[in-house]
Amino acid sequence: MKQDLEISDYIKREENRQMRGLELIASENFVSPQVLAALGSVCTNKYAEGYAGHRYYGGCQEIDKIEQCAIDRLCKLFDAQYANVQPHSGAQANMAVMLACLKPGDTFMGLHLDMGGHLTHGSPVNISGKMFHAVPYGLTPDGYVDYDQMEKTALECKPKLIIGGASAYSREWEWERMRAIADKVGALLWVDMAHPAGLIAKGLLKNPVKYAHIVTSTTHKTLRGPRGGVILLGQDFENPWGEKTPKGETKMMSAVLNSSVFPGIQGGPLEHCIAAKAVSFFEDLQPEFKDYVEQVKKNAKVMADEFMNRGYKVVSGGTDNHMMLIDLRTKFPDMTGKVVENTLVQADITVNKNMVPNDSRSPFQTSGLRVGTPAVTTRGLKENDIKEIVRLIDKVLCDIGNPQVLEEVKHDVGQMMAGRPLYNW
Repeated sequence: MKQDLEISDYIKREENRQMRGLELIASENFVSPQVLAALGSVCTNKYAEGYAGHRYYGGCQEIDKIEQCAIDRLCKLFDAQYANVQPHSGAQANMAVMLACLKPGDTFMGLHLDMGGHLTHGSPVNISGKMFHAVPYGLTPDGYVDYDQMEKTALECKPKLIIGGASAYSREWEWERMRAIADKVGALLWVDMAHPAGLIAKGLLKNPVKYAHIVTSTTHKTLRGPRGGVILLGQDFENPWGEKTPKGETKMMSAVLNSSVFPGIQGGPLEHCIAAKAVSFFEDLQPEFKDYVEQVKKNAKVMADEFMNRGYKVVSGGTDNHMMLIDLRTKFPDMTGKVVENTLVQADITVNKNMVPNDSRSPFQTSGLRVGTPAVTTRGLKENDIKEIVRLIDKVLCDIGNPQVLEEVKHDVGQMMAGRPLYNW
């Protein structure tokens, strides 16, 4: 068959872009060669609707072993009793949980999008906000989750589900407090740990699996696997709504969640992606992965401190994890996140614009940036490199739009990243 040179060229150019640049988007990372190999394997050829031992297609003997291996490794990683590794993404894992736990119009609570929440936690433009009644909670003036307000709101609205976790929040969560609030109002506590999952896996942050009824995560970001989602239970339990099996027995929550994923929202699982998930979980279980996430956290702290030393406002005044949210208004009140994002990319530095608390600008403009250290740490950068990165960013922003400065910074970035592999661990 004739080779597609056009797409081949685009892929090569994308690889070159990744190689020469600084990737500071907090949700991005680089996977290992063996994860890539699994992702591009013949497992993509196999349909496997259903679950191991209960498939709707023949020929799944080896696929069953691969999927069970992914489940076992993930459960070991987070000390969980149950895992579903089939969701195609974190958003689909989240939707499966919602459809399992809520009926249309039911009330749930999640962190406000403007304050670091995720689209799937109740944004009005997302199905979570369209199908269900989302009541947000927010942050204190100093940028921490306001648990007192959360409890007051929960007592008022009586949600069936409370979501913990965020897309742009840099601090440790009080899972114990959230579980107490959920129990007080008769709600289920669901934690979306997509962003800090890698740090949680190695004990650098508290494990929500020990406190939440249900936990979801992506498998990329700090876990450094392929793009996908998972659902976890620390302990299985009878579903609280009394759903029965055909034999009249109360369904376990694991069965309800499995049915919500398949056939609820998905058909055939992506078994090549599940194989890649299994490989990444194997890597995450190794001792050297702890070295990696420890460096991620060290790098993030240095980055936050350096930004603040240069006059930028970091929401909450620092970070406990891999990321930070920068409010540009303190140093550059007229500068938007969109302008910064579009300017820095010209110097081979990738960040993403992001809403900040009490943002007066739209989500398409924003007054802030979200930055993180997982990807640059994978490439082998350490504390002194991080200081230089912040210096380069500040150099661009202090003379934004100056083509000479952009060229100088682009050259310095190229020098910093020259000879560094994408995956350095």
